[in-house]
Amino acid sequence: MPELRIVSLLPSATEIVCALGLADALVGISHDCDYPPEVLDRPVLSQAVVGPELPSGAIEETIRGQVHRGLSVYHLDADTLAALRPTLILTQELCRVCAPSYTLVREAARILEGEVRLVSLEPRTLAEVLETIRLVGELTGRQGRAEALAAGLRAGLETVRAQVAGRPRPRVACLEWLDPLYAAGHWVPEMVAAAGGEDVLGRPGEHARVVSWDAVRAAAPEVLVLMPCGFDVPRTRRETALVARRAGWGEVPAVRAGRVYAVNGSAFFNRPGPRIVRGVEILAGLLHPEAAPAPEPGEGERLDLAALGAAARQGSGV
Repeated sequence: MPELRIVSLLPSATEIVCALGLADALVGISHDCDYPPEVLDRPVLSQAVVGPELPSGAIEETIRGQVHRGLSVYHLDADTLAALRPTLILTQELCRVCAPSYTLVREAARILEGEVRLVSLEPRTLAEVLETIRLVGELTGRQGRAEALAAGLRAGLETVRAQVAGRPRPRVACLEWLDPLYAAGHWVPEMVAAAGGEDVLGRPGEHARVVSWDAVRAAAPEVLVLMPCGFDVPRTRRETALVARRAGWGEVPAVRAGRVYAVNGSAFFNRPGPRIVRGVEILAGLLHPEAAPAPEPGEGERLDLAALGAAARQGSGV
């Protein structure tokens, strides 16, 4: 059997590969692959056209411009890809702004020698996330370990569902971007349901979508969860004034009740990998603190609405 040499251009795929005990076979990663820590010394094959230091609105404007012109929002190092001699390349087609696309990678892979498998991972629901783990297990000869991992994650979901069973289900709005506003989609509404809430904006299995602030207000969420794609808690906290300065902010039930939270979207909500179950546990701790453990520092936190309001009035972040 030929040596297994994996290039992962998708952070969730990198996490799955490592969870299956194949970190040593991982020879290249994307610029967004930052977990687990042992992958950080691998060659990085992609680069985004926008830097993470830009404000949300500038990131959105740049990406929309690239997409409108039919251009990729990533650069891919085809020469380094060829030099790594991968036998398996994992990428995606689900989102043009989440990772290098299948089409871009396929073009780069044409220069590779030997037999290379190029696989696009496309989960949209929690069940499909588990199926993706099994698929990676099949592709890498780790079927047994993949089945055990998927079973453990499924058991974790059932544990959370049992913790919150029979409790009132608050109305929850999850925002995946703040300028413009995006309602989280795909697996996030299912995560909210498993954690004991009702997602009032998201559509299970469908893409995140732009929503108006009027639509958010009309949905009357009792809990507002900010989970911008690719952001951790501190970065999210810095940009929450983008929402708090909008008209009628103080009239939203979640704001009146002091139930506005920032979570680590990058680690636990945006990536369809093994840590998605931890995301459900985090949500349960926020929605039902009397029944589920509170999130750990850096996973999720209640926002200081007084400080947030002051920052919004000044037109700056917190």
